[in-house]
Amino acid sequence: MKSNMNMDQDFAKLLAESFEAGHPGQGDIVTGTVLSNDGQGLVVDVGLKSDGLVPWSDIERIGRPIEFKVGQKIQVMINREDEDGNLLVSVSQAMQVEDWTRAERIMEADETCECDVVDANKGGVIVQFGNLNGFIPASHITDIPRSLSEDDRKYQLRKLIGKTLTCKIIEVNRKRRRLVLSEREAQREQRDQLKEKLLEQLKEGDVIQGVVSGMRDFGAFVDIGGADGLIHISELAWHRVNHPREVVSVGDRLDVYVLRLDEETRRIELSLKRLQKNPWATIEERYHIGKLVEGEVKRVTEFGAFVVLEPGVEALLHANEIADPPPADVTQIVKEGDSLLIRVISLEPENQRLGLSLRAVNEREWATWKSKQEVESSPQEENSLQLEKPVTTGNPE
Repeated sequence: MKSNMNMDQDFAKLLAESFEAGHPGQGDIVTGTVLSNDGQGLVVDVGLKSDGLVPWSDIERIGRPIEFKVGQKIQVMINREDEDGNLLVSVSQAMQVEDWTRAERIMEADETCECDVVDANKGGVIVQFGNLNGFIPASHITDIPRSLSEDDRKYQLRKLIGKTLTCKIIEVNRKRRRLVLSEREAQREQRDQLKEKLLEQLKEGDVIQGVVSGMRDFGAFVDIGGADGLIHISELAWHRVNHPREVVSVGDRLDVYVLRLDEETRRIELSLKRLQKNPWATIEERYHIGKLVEGEVKRVTEFGAFVVLEPGVEALLHANEIADPPPADVTQIVKEGDSLLIRVISLEPENQRLGLSLRAVNEREWATWKSKQEVESSPQEENSLQLEKPVTTGNPE
């Protein structure tokens, strides 16, 4: 009768010979048949001279209940012999190999996948991808603003546990067991597809509804059905706008005018002011040459001042019309925020131009206007109006 040591050596020799003969070797995935299932684990016929043993601890690594029946065909990975000479095989590792292969295929095909969030840490969330754990960095999660404090970010990340996210796989590294995904990339692709569809459906001149989704100094972005269009700051209103927040807020639902569709750059340009009445269209109903008007100085330049007469109507008060002779420094006579009484001296509705003159206002007209302003202003309130007539020469009486 052979000793246990000799039997172990014979078994190892037979296993090695089977590997050398072209049979499956360590790390290979094979299909086997379940011969028995007990508290120790599974015994699987893998087509070798020795049956494979799947320890119960390996089955637990799967992380979810799976029923294995005698006679069932399953895939296992061939590992090694244990100290008792048993051929150890793994169901969980075979499943993971399948998942690594699936992850590589999805990434190469540039497809999306759905994953459940199972845990979170300060850097992001852990998701379940089949039998693998994947990681989504916080910077790749759409609902996590980058400006959050560390505590707020942790709180928001933990709120995602149990939710299903649509993601794109951006890194697969079997050797380092790294599987990295991105929700932002998946949503960007979805929005690009929606934009393509919108560009095919929309026409310039259409009026559609959208929601303000973001703001920058140069304009406001509006979600018009899964894709963003831009309202440039110059298209928010007929009057001058310093920042989009003066006109709209994030979350506002509004109608917008499709101003331009650029198929080459895939940009959708929108307008809000085109749905409002252009004050210049009826300017001649309210203004005529020689009329005295009130206005507020909005900007002062070396050649004059721009004066707002009403929302959307801004006119030039040229330095030549401030005083005679023209001042070397316009700011010595008029300043930003000054309220003035001026006279209309030119009107070009087709060019949206209106010329003004301060020196064409005589002292009597100025005094009458000033008295009216003093009566309408409360003595207790700070009066921001420029009530003293700017010193000019050559004013007609």
